[in-house]
Amino acid sequence: MKILISGVCGFVGSTLARGLLQAGRNHQVFGFDNFIRPGSETNRAELKALGVKMFHGDLRSASDLETLPACEWVIDAAANPSVLAGVDGKTSSRQLVEHNLGGTVNILEYCKQHRAGFILLSTSRVYSIAPLAALAVDAVDGAFRPSSSPHLPAGLTAAGLDETFSTLAPISLYGSTKLASETLALEYGETFNLPVFINRCGVLAGAGQFGRADQGIFAYWLNSHLGRRPLKYIGFGGHGHQVRDCLHPRDLLPLLEKQFAAPKFAHAGDRIANFSGGAASSMSLRQLTAWCDERFGPHSVSADATPRAFDIPWIVLDHAKGSRLWDWRPQATIATILDEIAAHARAHPGWLDISAPL
Repeated sequence: MKILISGVCGFVGSTLARGLLQAGRNHQVFGFDNFIRPGSETNRAELKALGVKMFHGDLRSASDLETLPACEWVIDAAANPSVLAGVDGKTSSRQLVEHNLGGTVNILEYCKQHRAGFILLSTSRVYSIAPLAALAVDAVDGAFRPSSSPHLPAGLTAAGLDETFSTLAPISLYGSTKLASETLALEYGETFNLPVFINRCGVLAGAGQFGRADQGIFAYWLNSHLGRRPLKYIGFGGHGHQVRDCLHPRDLLPLLEKQFAAPKFAHAGDRIANFSGGAASSMSLRQLTAWCDERFGPHSVSADATPRAFDIPWIVLDHAKGSRLWDWRPQATIATILDEIAAHARAHPGWLDISAPL
């Protein structure tokens, strides 16, 4: 099968490319990348050696996609993944929209031209911020958890947010570009009879992830702690109780193989599902610091209680629907993922200088 991966030299794209080629299913994998992300160049030589044919291109430019060969499936792993994009002074709002939404349009046009299926790697950030920011939480063992209450928002339980949770604005500029991309993808699928799947992922993490606090918090925290760089708990009293779940992108590979072979689902709702590590692979920043202290030795973390835009105390995705539809379960535990990141951090002491230069 011929598979095109956008953002092929990013952390997620490169992980999926390696996995698809190493699965022994005779896949032909090619991809494109604009290499603007620090660290992406580090994956180029290895992917080339594995047989990945790479094209230098920017998905914002429709003409860059015109020379790409035809494929049967596209995996869209290219995006500006920061919830602060467009408001942090480092990326303009127009650049964010052009990349995350305009780029989706260009890829969908490519799919239409070549009759290719489309798999969008989406995000937990399509879910509404307001009810999550207002969520009543308790701090237990250094981590927030939803308070026991019969009045939790619809679509939220202790297991996490399911696909019925609100996606009403505000969801951040980043979240809105991903939600709009989901809608466009489903419309292209219906209009042009293309198979389309939307995989809403929890925080993706693993060895080799580019270490930026706004994009790869687990890798950033471990590398910073090991390198004795400054760390700070921001917002929520400055205690570090805020919680996220994590998922290794390698665990998406069995799902992708099933989606490649699946017929076009009759109902659009069956084409959208959460995929995450779930509550079992969730952790607070304070708990992550304790893990690092035990592994690397104590390192102090400062505190800044000032609230920050789009921050929420607790977000864990419930993957029950994805498990039911696809007989899928995450395989890598959070302990396994952290061990992998730690090993990579020790082997690459300058990783933050490469992947997240100041």
